Amino acid sequence: MHILLIEDDLDLGRALQAALKVDGLSSEWRRRAADAPRTLDGAIFDCVLLDLSLPDGSGFELLERWRREGSLLPVIVITARSAIEDRLAGLDGGADDFVIKPFATAELISRIRAVLRRSARQASEVWTLGALTIEPRRHWSALNGEPLELSPREFRLLLELAREPGAVVPKGVLAQKLEPLGEPLDFAAIEVHVSNLRRKIGSARVHTVRGVGYLLAS
Repeated sequence: MHILLIEDDLDLGRALQAALKVDGLSSEWRRRAADAPRTLDGAIFDCVLLDLSLPDGSGFELLERWRREGSLLPVIVITARSAIEDRLAGLDGGADDFVIKPFATAELISRIRAVLRRSARQASEVWTLGALTIEPRRHWSALNGEPLELSPREFRLLLELAREPGAVVPKGVLAQKLEPLGEPLDFAAIEVHVSNLRRKIGSARVHTVRGVGYLLAS
């Protein structure tokens, strides 16, 4: 999973990136509002960690713009502002969670996984999709109770398709999400990974929408 961190504090930003990496989450770090994406439409991120007090603007303004544009990407506010007015403004403005500094990084990561689980409409850390079982944190999956031997990219592919079964995930989105910190994969490489995944979970479970992308049968 790939996290966008918007935080101006150097020490906290470095510590959070290190903690996310230890827990198997990749991340990108921005320190100013001007460096944040103008839109989250088609973003490669799975969740945003957003500080409210940035040197060149307010996190509230970023959150308002993203929600006004219709983005449903989970956003967790991380801030030293503890006033009830700020918490209400953040949550009513579209934040999925509001965490007050200082906080334990273990709790923050647990909250990240909780909002990601809710966005995938899963009730627990064990995702169940028919005969498929996926545990994102353990990078583990099974079919009819039998563990699947998936490569890291095959597992990430399965996870991306499983976030919204029955919905098409465009090839361009997969190209970035399968390699979030490097050059996007070319479509030929994606087709190879899809072919390998079909061989392991059954070809009928992954459908091709010609000219668009792929979907996991619900």
